[in-house]
Amino acid sequence: MRKVLLLEPKYKNKYPPMGLMKLATYYRERGDDVRFFKGNLKDFAAILLCEEYLLEIKTPEQAKHEPKLFEYIKTGKYAPIEAIPDFRGSDSESILKDYRNRFVKEDFPQFDIICVTTLFTFYWKETVASINYAKKFLKKDKRGNIKGELLVGGIAASILPEKMLEETGIKPHIGLLNKPGDYDDDSDVIIDNLPLDYSILEEIEYKYPASNAYFAYMTRGCPNKCSFCAVPRLEPEYCGYVSLKPQLEQADKKYGAQKDLLLMDNNVFASDCFNKIIEEIKECGFGRGATYIPPSEYEIAINNLTTAIKKQRGTNKDYRNTRAYIKKMISLYDQISEKLTEEAQANFYLAREQADLLYPIYATSETVLAFDDIARPLYDKLFKRSSRARYIDFNQGVDARLVTDEKMKKLSEINIRPLRIAFDHYSMRKTYIQAIKLAAKYGIKDLSNYLLYNFEDKPEDLYERMKINVDLCEELGVTIYSFPMKYHPIDDPDYFHNRDYIGKHWNRKFIRAVQAVLNATKGKIGKGKTFFEEAFGQDVEEFRKILWMPEAFIIYRRKYDAELRNRLSDRYNGHYEDECDLANEWWGKFTALNDKQLTTVQKIVAKNRFSDEICCSEDLAIREVLEYYKVKRETH
Repeated sequence: MRKVLLLEPKYKNKYPPMGLMKLATYYRERGDDVRFFKGNLKDFAAILLCEEYLLEIKTPEQAKHEPKLFEYIKTGKYAPIEAIPDFRGSDSESILKDYRNRFVKEDFPQFDIICVTTLFTFYWKETVASINYAKKFLKKDKRGNIKGELLVGGIAASILPEKMLEETGIKPHIGLLNKPGDYDDDSDVIIDNLPLDYSILEEIEYKYPASNAYFAYMTRGCPNKCSFCAVPRLEPEYCGYVSLKPQLEQADKKYGAQKDLLLMDNNVFASDCFNKIIEEIKECGFGRGATYIPPSEYEIAINNLTTAIKKQRGTNKDYRNTRAYIKKMISLYDQISEKLTEEAQANFYLAREQADLLYPIYATSETVLAFDDIARPLYDKLFKRSSRARYIDFNQGVDARLVTDEKMKKLSEINIRPLRIAFDHYSMRKTYIQAIKLAAKYGIKDLSNYLLYNFEDKPEDLYERMKINVDLCEELGVTIYSFPMKYHPIDDPDYFHNRDYIGKHWNRKFIRAVQAVLNATKGKIGKGKTFFEEAFGQDVEEFRKILWMPEAFIIYRRKYDAELRNRLSDRYNGHYEDECDLANEWWGKFTALNDKQLTTVQKIVAKNRFSDEICCSEDLAIREVLEYYKVKRETH
């Protein structure tokens, strides 16, 4: 049995790593011991050493102090463990010091195989650091030579494989794991066709914003070859149909039914099997008005632990993630306890203590199953399940250019929410508007879109696209959430590893101005003309004014802009004691500059860096304008 570690670097992301979830299935079916971690690998090292320490001393009383033990192993500070009763001077203290020394020497628990996934290239620094640090967990021989195998794949690695090799010494896997023997010569399994192992998500503390959902594909690739898109490199061949039903059936069997369905297809409308795809989605329980009753989390965990024991006894060939489900059961016991009366809570605690089920580190599948007669009746009594709506989301969006009346009518037969339609450039406005109107015609009222900017577009193009969506909401009675997305080159040597790229019609100040507004709206623009006009301006001219406006004035426009307050007088009750009109004072002086002065000021402002040295000019008019940019957000 090989020890396998699946790693996702510590960046924040919305969706779980589907590639690692398939690898978890692959290695677990081969009988390997699989573990998943996401986050800081120094934390992971301390976690593993803390686990080894607790297993060595086998003292449940110390397990409740696990956070303090972890902190000591990682930092060496005595304060945490001084709070543990009867710890100082004991044998346990001496043993714990040995584990602290192992952490300092980077003598970490070792794995035969480590798989690291990669995401966007602007996470390059964190990703490369994680890959290089992961080498410390690879199995070594007695001479210290590495015997284990480090495998790297995913988006960033596939886009920049040579750069990845240069910075990590690891030759990454490029693209999908869609060939037999991709990772083991003796296997003819196609890893990309395997079902996802949802259980690994129970192993980590990080919670993905997109959860309680099936993650799947019904097509792969995209026939379009857009210059700003990475899909042609990651999935070069378009596949027009992948059956959904087997994916969901296998997930239901092991992990229980999920609420929603997130399909990650890049261009489902391009498929010749579109009608077949919609029919299968309906058969899987996601037709119009779909609902479901959530399965029992308790039952799922118990069933998986039962299966794991049968495997251990040789009566079943199905491997299950005992580590994840033991942790899940301890969490469920804690949730039961929170709902009990004080007396019942005390009795439940004593029963758990006697069964060694207070902490995951000492629990086993056998002890959990033996405790079932006590815990199950309480869980069934305290946790009721009711019917809930379930939705489908083609998360990567659909292609407005391929929308037809027939396709939209067919799409309306499933419980899609939201319908995502890309609106990447202003030139496709007629096509886009027609697609939205067809959606509304067939009762699809919840929509969302991505608005690419900072590519070849002008700032005014972004404004017009946002305004089109606001106007369509009013005209059609629909809700459209727009998500402006800043273009980022995926392989430019100067920009792939950062977010510094500026399009030819943009500058740093414009980018920051848009981001300042979006920070207040949490990155999205919804319905509501009045709100939109306050945030982005009544027209293109006011939008240009906002782009050049000092950042503090953008964020706190109601405080600094008397003209805006007057415009909102029917619904503005006043929120700032120190209201003023600095925004219009600035604008008056800004627009009063002559052409030469204006050019000078714009060159300075465009860089979006304002220091005393930069703002020091012999020209009084220029100096007066630049002084407004030194008003900080903290002033508010």
